[in-house]
Amino acid sequence: MELMACIAALRSLGASERPIALYSDSSYVVNAVNKGWARRWRLNGWLKSDKKPALNADLWEELLDLTAGLTITFNWVKGHAGNPLNERCDRLAVQNARQNNLPVDRGYEEKELNINER
Repeated sequence: MELMACIAALRSLGASERPIALYSDSSYVVNAVNKGWARRWRLNGWLKSDKKPALNADLWEELLDLTAGLTITFNWVKGHAGNPLNERCDRLAVQNARQNNLPVDRGYEEKELNINER
C-alpha cells in the first residue's frame, strides 16, 4: 500500500518542474529510492543483491518511471506518532481498503498463480 500511495500521488501530480517533497512512513520505500536499491533491482532484472526476486517489481517499475525527470526527495516520517498528516493518510488508507469494489492487483494475482502452480 505504501508503494501505491506514492504512485497515486505522483500520478495525480503529473509532470512538474518544481521540486517535490514526498513523505512516507515506509522506511522500505524511502530507503529503496534514496539508497538506490530500486534502481539497482531494475538494472539487475528485478533481482536483489541476495539474488532473490524483488517483490512488487511492477509497482517499483512504475514508481521509478514516475520519478524520472523530477526533482523529488523522499522523506521518512514515523507512523502512528501523532503527525496529523500521517494520521489522516492512515485513516484514508484504512477507509479505502474496506471498499468492496477495489480493482484487482494483476501483478499480485499473477505472482500468486505462479507460486501455486509450483
